[in-house]
Amino acid sequence: MQALGYRLNGKDLAVLVLIGVGLLAVVGQAQAAVGGGDNEMHLEIHIRDGLEGQALLVGGLILLGVYALIITEVVDRTLAAAMGGLLAVFALNHYSEESTLSLKAVTTMIDWETIGLLLGMMVMVGILSTTGVFEWFAVEAYKRSGGDVWTLTVILCLVTAVLSAFLDNVTTMLLLTPVTIQLARVLDLRPIPLLIAEVLFSNIGGAATMIGDPPNIMIGSAMSPAAIESKGYSAAFAAQGVTFNDFIFEMGPAILMCIVPGLMMVRWLFRDELSGVRHRDVEELQYRYGIKDPQALKVSGTILGLVIVAFFLHPVTHIPVSWIALVGGVVMLVATNPHEIEEPLHHVEWTTLLFFAGLFVLVHSLEYLGLIGWIGDQVTTAIGSFDPEFQLPAAILIILWVSAIASAFIDNIPYTATMIPVVLQLASDLNIALEPVIWALAFGACLGGNGTLIGASANVVTAGLSKEAGYPISFNDFFRAGFPVMLVTTAIATVYCLLVFVVGQGHELLWKGVLMLITAFGLVWQFAKGSRTGQSIVESLGDHGLDDVIEGVQRLGASLRREEE
Repeated sequence: MQALGYRLNGKDLAVLVLIGVGLLAVVGQAQAAVGGGDNEMHLEIHIRDGLEGQALLVGGLILLGVYALIITEVVDRTLAAAMGGLLAVFALNHYSEESTLSLKAVTTMIDWETIGLLLGMMVMVGILSTTGVFEWFAVEAYKRSGGDVWTLTVILCLVTAVLSAFLDNVTTMLLLTPVTIQLARVLDLRPIPLLIAEVLFSNIGGAATMIGDPPNIMIGSAMSPAAIESKGYSAAFAAQGVTFNDFIFEMGPAILMCIVPGLMMVRWLFRDELSGVRHRDVEELQYRYGIKDPQALKVSGTILGLVIVAFFLHPVTHIPVSWIALVGGVVMLVATNPHEIEEPLHHVEWTTLLFFAGLFVLVHSLEYLGLIGWIGDQVTTAIGSFDPEFQLPAAILIILWVSAIASAFIDNIPYTATMIPVVLQLASDLNIALEPVIWALAFGACLGGNGTLIGASANVVTAGLSKEAGYPISFNDFFRAGFPVMLVTTAIATVYCLLVFVVGQGHELLWKGVLMLITAFGLVWQFAKGSRTGQSIVESLGDHGLDDVIEGVQRLGASLRREEE
């Protein structure tokens, strides 16, 4: 290169790497399409005859034991997942007909797509954190809030929901968690309530699109018309499959209906901690927390922008999002500072990645032991017991609520992977409409992820980053807020699905319009009620009125006791 009068620097090399890997990815996808093969590795494991019931019982006990350790926090959750994974593998070795599983075989149980996505995004976030952009965003959010803590909470929650709809919610929380922690430190706030509120809205907002939440990505990929037909189903049945735009039009309205009730729940659950005003000198904050390295921000920001564009193009290119994130991380390392990579890699949450690996081994081992398949069989049997005319509403109710509860206690990624073939077989065998059942699974898996700290990938990632910063989020802290929000939003999704796909069958668009008008009317009424009491628009969004109801009940109880005396 120097002989030609040109010297290749780090940025140029990064561009060449990006182009080269992109071409390799495209070629690899083309070869896979031509070959028609499946690049994924699967184990063929069979439980010995007569021991199926015992294997099922042992698997259930292992699962309960792991969650007991996580809930009680007797040991670190990463260690609990690792112990559970090892016990499940030992049990699988004991009960299976096959010989002892090798380490290579066990690694096929890990969802490397998720691990790769997290690793790549953690590297990029680590590099971005050195530029000062998170501190700058924190100051801007404070300026917009005027120092009011609840207004700041609403801003962060809505930004999180919108970003999670167009990015995946794991990426969103990787980007916003450092911002929130820094902002809380500046304002002398405890960051845990803010982080919990954000991650709840990341799961709510992520449910609105196909690329917003990992379960939606899996459902959209496995339940497209082409994918269903490739599994041997008829063309007429496959035509009921879903596309990228279907997620927005079918799930988006229900998610909009969840926003205000979600804010009300957050306001009520954290009414003591997310209230009041914090006054700080904005000019001083801007001076102290400005951009530290504008040039590095331009380079890393451009690369992150390209990664986000590639995420959006996933339905077209079919390049795995894990490869997009990993390539982006490597390119960003090369482009910013190829000689010093220790600091960016220091920001990688290795314990979080190990937790996911252990959890994947645990859940897939339980799947081979028959536990998760047993759950699917019970769902199918329960729905099949209804009269044919009631099977569709029964399927929606059972799939949605079983998915929500199960996803709260079993990570929703392996659960969704298990339920996809169950839903297809269920709709085909019982001859019921496939699409409403697909949306029931998607709503349950996505919204159910809010139930516990380990229900969704975004929850685990946020907890890992928060713990690294010195603010550990306990299982119980998250459960007290997340489970009530999960119940409320799942109930809203249930009403939406029943009205649109059952009551309004054949007139779905009309019923969606009616529900949107009711939602808009409720929003206007909420604003008007707040205006009468002197509240701002943002304050009225969280005006739940529950405190007044509780106070009224308490006064009524006190008066009844006085009468008895």
